[in-house]
Amino acid sequence: MTKIQTVSIGNMKLENGGVLNIELAYERRGPEDAPVILVCHALTGNQFSIGTEREPGWWSGLIGSGKYIDTNHWQVITFNVLGGCDGSTGPLSIHPDTQDTYRSAFPAITIRDMVKAERLALDQLGIGKLKAVIGGSLGGMQVLEWGVLYPNDMEQLFVLASTPYLSDYGIAFNRIGIAAIEGDPNFQNGYYQFSHEVKGFEVARMAGMVTYRSPKLFSQRFRRESQSSDLYSVESYLHYQGEKLAKRFDVNSYLVLLKAMNSHDIGRGRGGWKNAASAIKAHVTGIGYEHDLIYPSEEIRAFIQTVVKGDFYKVPTDFGHDGFLVEFEKWGHLIQHQLEKNLIGVSSAKKR
Repeated sequence: MTKIQTVSIGNMKLENGGVLNIELAYERRGPEDAPVILVCHALTGNQFSIGTEREPGWWSGLIGSGKYIDTNHWQVITFNVLGGCDGSTGPLSIHPDTQDTYRSAFPAITIRDMVKAERLALDQLGIGKLKAVIGGSLGGMQVLEWGVLYPNDMEQLFVLASTPYLSDYGIAFNRIGIAAIEGDPNFQNGYYQFSHEVKGFEVARMAGMVTYRSPKLFSQRFRRESQSSDLYSVESYLHYQGEKLAKRFDVNSYLVLLKAMNSHDIGRGRGGWKNAASAIKAHVTGIGYEHDLIYPSEEIRAFIQTVVKGDFYKVPTDFGHDGFLVEFEKWGHLIQHQLEKNLIGVSSAKKR
């Protein structure tokens, strides 16, 4: 099993006014004197973007020795997001007052809270200026907030399959997942014994899976074939995905992160998203994926047109939103090219 490294940042004031004692788990790879690339993960990801040969990370096809983001040239750091369940402070952490796990008593957090925690964690690790911040979906939301909150802290931003705010359509699908979980009697108001006993969690995952892939891909893969007398192959696939997630992810964390996604709007309290975008100083590379239902390429393109320095690319794929997790040969070179425009990069020394 891959060893979990953690960094403690102590008490941090949340956007809602509360205070939380925070620890973040992280993966750190590459030469420690090399320019730093911060990687932000998606909803059910974790800090293991690279992982090991035995346990490959979720972006192991993109990042590593000799790969598009080459760890011979770059130092790569990924944090398990605040509110997660892979070693960072979240609902499974111990509440200092009750000495029991937070569970549903874990405070509401926002994308801005996540990014603030990551900035403080980097400070603890002695890392100031970043070469780049990159992420997709929930990770892309963090990238955008990085650019607005800390405009002087990086050279480049890579926003994949993410928009400056979550649309009503995205919020609607998240509501289906939240309702399925909270309406399950086994949820017990967040005090369930095991995540896999909350069948509403599996339903929530199934609803999400429908938005992650394109109708074309579903049709090509399943072709209305029957798995049994009771189930079509596509139904069996969705059940499998729901059960798989429920065995490795915490339900309360899933809810915390869904609600944080719903709050995502870089323009909130900043005079609108276009005004917020004007504060970004880094060069922004926006990548949209064909057939992405929740984060349409057109909206990513419109965002890129508002920043001072930016490029937009649309990747042809039948995977839809999940395109940022697969088919690296179609878009990894775009990241590599932008990074290698200035291979020397910037110093990772703590200077802000």
